[in-house]
Amino acid sequence: MKNAPSNTSYFECGLPKTDANYTPLSPLSFLERAAKVFPDHTAIIHGNIHRPYKEFYERSIRLASALQQLGIGKNDCVSVMLPNTPPMLEAHYGVPMAGAVLHALNTRLDAAILAFQLDHAESKLVIVDREFSKVMSEALQLATVKPRVVLYDDKEFPQSAPEIGEMEYEELVESGTSDFKWQLPADEWDAISLNYTSGTTGNPKGVVYHHRGAYLLAQANIITAAMGKHPVYLWTLPMFHCNGWCFPWSLSLVAGTHVCLRQVRQAQIWDALADEKVTHLCGAPIVMSTMLNTPQDQKRKLSHQVEFFTAAAPPPEAVLAAMAQEGFSVTHLYGLTEVYGPAVVNEWRSQWSGLPASKQAALKARQGVNYVALQDLAVLDPETMQPVPADGETIGEVMFKGNVVMKGYLKNPSATQEAFAGGWFHSGDLGVQHEDGYVQLKDRSKDIIISGGENISSIEIEEVLYKHPDISAAAVVARPDDKWGETPCAFIELRENSSVTEEAIIQYCKQHMASFKAPRSVVFKDLPKTSTGKIQKFVLREEAKKLA
Repeated sequence: MKNAPSNTSYFECGLPKTDANYTPLSPLSFLERAAKVFPDHTAIIHGNIHRPYKEFYERSIRLASALQQLGIGKNDCVSVMLPNTPPMLEAHYGVPMAGAVLHALNTRLDAAILAFQLDHAESKLVIVDREFSKVMSEALQLATVKPRVVLYDDKEFPQSAPEIGEMEYEELVESGTSDFKWQLPADEWDAISLNYTSGTTGNPKGVVYHHRGAYLLAQANIITAAMGKHPVYLWTLPMFHCNGWCFPWSLSLVAGTHVCLRQVRQAQIWDALADEKVTHLCGAPIVMSTMLNTPQDQKRKLSHQVEFFTAAAPPPEAVLAAMAQEGFSVTHLYGLTEVYGPAVVNEWRSQWSGLPASKQAALKARQGVNYVALQDLAVLDPETMQPVPADGETIGEVMFKGNVVMKGYLKNPSATQEAFAGGWFHSGDLGVQHEDGYVQLKDRSKDIIISGGENISSIEIEEVLYKHPDISAAAVVARPDDKWGETPCAFIELRENSSVTEEAIIQYCKQHMASFKAPRSVVFKDLPKTSTGKIQKFVLREEAKKLA
């Protein structure tokens, strides 16, 4: 071989990417392998439906074929308004198999926001569960785009809403061919899905995921959850939320079983846990509270330990302790829509298991360290972009870097540039870094309460409130104050038959934390929540302003 040019390494000469040694990463390959290796293993359970992997794969291919026959191709957006049902799982494969981009709509949204998303995404086709036909009809009337509409009529759990669309979902699937030659993406950077942020301060932003990120996060889920072969996963987490944290793709890696759940209801959860021998489930802390508050006659005795992965708000110590007593192993995750869902894990250390229960619960409330698929996680001063001291006290902004950070915001280059300023994704979450490197959230930047010049963490107050035996849910926001600027205002849901007073709650807080941090006012009410269980603090902030 001739000598390589002086400025080129031999490792860069004659060693090109070819079809033989390079394939773009995509989670679509996971389902193909599962169907080949475990064709008869149950992939999906939905009511009386027990669908094996070979059928799951074939139906996904048929869906892709049908979409292409309708003119859906690369970078076309297919929107779905579906609960946790088999078509939602099939869409996670069939839509990108056609080269299109999956846009899963939040089923709790109103018509105006749905219409905005359909227009912004330029949706070419919409698949709608009959349960949501009324609101989608309103959204389609408001929208400028005129996508094809397909109705999913769930025969296992019939819905009484009006029909909508030009064809039924099963007709669409049957119109496709099982020998359709679907392709992996030409570039792993190609978009695979579109997810919208909550939009609590204006129109939501469209977060674009790529095949590479979905592939890596799906694998990281399996590593993080220590999932062996054939786990059984219960869908208490909405699949529209960050593509179900990428678990629709993860389960195919280990030929796991998806147990669908149209609605998160106490009896149905416990029945599935016991009858289907569920091994794993995910959800916000509100899901844990729902399970713990189930009437005793609806709870089922479990013969096995169940792994529960929780994210969203930091789980209160009292809830974590109660879950452990019920026999659940809880792992705390943290992430955002912009990082494919969970990208941080509270990696448990064996020596912590010997600590007192209260200390273990405090450690579990921390967010933790970066997922294996995330290159770096840091708490930085957003002004200097330098790390804050790892003292567990100095607050900075939590920032991310790596392959499971979004491509960016759709049609919003300025917001994308701002989010990636300084070479990091800025989360907007405020936190501290402990000496052992573990990150702990202290608040969203907009949720820090500044009272008399002192920064007060709403999360710190909430953790105290959740330890009170009469409190089932709590949220703390800033209430405007002429003297102090802001003071903490606590909104509280009480347990049944409780008669605790506002003054008693305030005194309780003063006994368990610095007096100046205690709420100055308490409101007893049902807390507004999103479909994923997050308490809607923006609603409570407006109420607090009116109280002032």
